[in-house]
Amino acid sequence: MFLDRVKIYIKAGQGGNGKTSFHTEKFVRKGGPDGGDGGNGGDIVFVSDKSMDSLIDFRYKKHFRAEDGLNGGSNNMTGKSGKPLIIKVPLGTVIKEAENEQIIADLCEPDQSVVVLKGGEGGKGNARFKTSRLQAPAFSQTGQLTEEQTVILELKTIADVGLVGFPNVGKSTLLSMLTNAKPKIANYHFTTLSPNIGVAKVFDKSFVIADIPGLIEGASEGVGLGHYFLRHVERTRLLLHVIDISGSEERDPYEDFKIVNNELKKYGKEVFELPQIIVLNKCDLATKEQISKFKSKVNKLKTKYDIVEVSAVSGMNLDELLKITYNKLMSLPKKEAADFTPFVFKRPDENKYEISRDDDGAFVLSGGFIDELVRNIVVDDYTSFAYFQKVLKEKGIIKELKKRGIKEGSIIRVKDTDFVYYPD
Repeated sequence: MFLDRVKIYIKAGQGGNGKTSFHTEKFVRKGGPDGGDGGNGGDIVFVSDKSMDSLIDFRYKKHFRAEDGLNGGSNNMTGKSGKPLIIKVPLGTVIKEAENEQIIADLCEPDQSVVVLKGGEGGKGNARFKTSRLQAPAFSQTGQLTEEQTVILELKTIADVGLVGFPNVGKSTLLSMLTNAKPKIANYHFTTLSPNIGVAKVFDKSFVIADIPGLIEGASEGVGLGHYFLRHVERTRLLLHVIDISGSEERDPYEDFKIVNNELKKYGKEVFELPQIIVLNKCDLATKEQISKFKSKVNKLKTKYDIVEVSAVSGMNLDELLKITYNKLMSLPKKEAADFTPFVFKRPDENKYEISRDDDGAFVLSGGFIDELVRNIVVDDYTSFAYFQKVLKEKGIIKELKKRGIKEGSIIRVKDTDFVYYPD
């Protein structure tokens, strides 16, 4: 099975908690704080792998999570950082955020890598909070939490040349004769259910050819299978437009030519404007009149095309087709990566907070500012909790709560902890 678009769920590792600990050792007086920092969480990293040709590995495995950082230890021991999770994808994979499908990365180079999610920072141990005024801090910092994100992986085949045309015009046979590819070949529509790829050699040079599954009228709107694979044409620099000039399917070759070009045009200007070489296949079954009639119509068009007469089955004129294709390809610039501003998953703004009400009437504090504040307090430590109250006042949160109607005895909910409000 070929899979070229899939939705997966990724989560970077969370930071380990800092340690609250005090040095205790026989014969050592007044041991100070020695709690170590927590380790950082692992990143989520995507890497392109040219040995892969499909996203089939993601058909059943949808959830990916990097290692969390370990908690800090006594004696100033720092917790081990979580290992980054390396997710290998085929060359040509575009990574998008799921909500608006903004592009995060376009992995079009071999072994290209990108960090899509950063792991959470480890919390500081209590040894880090010691000051001249606070000699024995009995609190530490918790590790930074991370959120699961949803991304879309979309594969766009990397190839120099793309074979396009109606089903059953001989594209798969042509690919097998021009390259080292061994596609499934049979005499019925939609034999090709995925883009087959092969390497063609001309003298001591080589280039990649991809057989794009058959396009039919309405493909760009979702008819048949062609629309599903049109994205694979985007990466190519040159198209070989294969025509069954013999009309063996009882279709008009010139009408087929117009229909496929129309579908390419509807899909996108860049795809439609790719240079084309027209390959008249099955010439051994066609009459001179059929070939002449087709050429006459094409030569009247504003766009001028190279036309090559071949027979994929017998091998007629295939060497000439390879040379013409190679020479044309050498005159074309290399395909650049997609031009985009990379989307970056952002953590909640550490300067913003929100106040809402729960069903039971509790005032709920949330947002990036609250998340970061909670990391730095220990509820059952007097000094730490006093700091928490002080920050709420300085930030204006208590004042805002009063505007919202908070009264003595009201509940303030922060994460999983409830506080009872008593005014000063």
